[in-house]
Amino acid sequence: MMLQQTSLVSVALVSCAAAECSRSFLVDATAKYVAAQGEGSPAILTGIAADNLNYTESDKTVDIATGVLAQPMKIDHNRSIHDTTLCATFTELIVTDPAKPYVIGTRMVFTDNKASLIETIATKPGDWAFNATGYLHWNSLENWDPIPSAPRDTRAVIQAAGDAYFDRFANASIAVPFGTPCARLEGGAYSDSRATGTNTCGLGLPSTITVTNRRYVVDEEMGAVSIFVGFPGLDRSVPQKPMPDGHFFRVEGGKIRYIHTVSTCEHAGCGMNGTGIPGQ
Repeated sequence: MMLQQTSLVSVALVSCAAAECSRSFLVDATAKYVAAQGEGSPAILTGIAADNLNYTESDKTVDIATGVLAQPMKIDHNRSIHDTTLCATFTELIVTDPAKPYVIGTRMVFTDNKASLIETIATKPGDWAFNATGYLHWNSLENWDPIPSAPRDTRAVIQAAGDAYFDRFANASIAVPFGTPCARLEGGAYSDSRATGTNTCGLGLPSTITVTNRRYVVDEEMGAVSIFVGFPGLDRSVPQKPMPDGHFFRVEGGKIRYIHTVSTCEHAGCGMNGTGIPGQ
């Protein structure tokens, strides 16, 4: 079967068409995706990809046969969440190969147990705060174990926590349910006390930015929500152009515990450099 691409107009239709599916199916799908990226072989996805698959990178439709997914990589870390209500997944990948490092976030949406949409944000040197080594280091110190069933938050609570974070960017009066402690991993920069002497995710939030085009993956078992957005105003080369961005939240007891971000730039060097591990 040939994996084909359609126009970006189909994205909205895909979101509406998605239906509930099993967790085991989604777990298998993310395993296939990780294998495909590791081998640089999109053909591994053939059995779960729709004939009209829409494959995007940084919000642009590209040929899956020549995109990032066709590049073999030694993956140092992968983590996936699975949304059985929206029939969608999110996968976080870290590649520290100094020749070609990446931090990648990929969202997949399924219709009738076939991938209708795969959208990838593949950050690399020059992107916002990029530092794959730092991203791996701080990530490895965090606890993302499944949430026990008794204290597990509902999907509405989990999604609301992520939405409050983005709503705060346009209105300083909005209270974001940050936990204590809370750690934000942005490229290689980290807000945890081990890196900065603080334990808050609320550092440096603007109050004049409206974040729209939010696309969700919510996993109650993992207490997690991934939100893909267009983030305006961060690409200094094109100030009004939204930056392809993904935020990955861990929510425990209704409070945000961890935030991971990936943001690509239109031009290399648009954002600050990541601080990475202390001393680097």
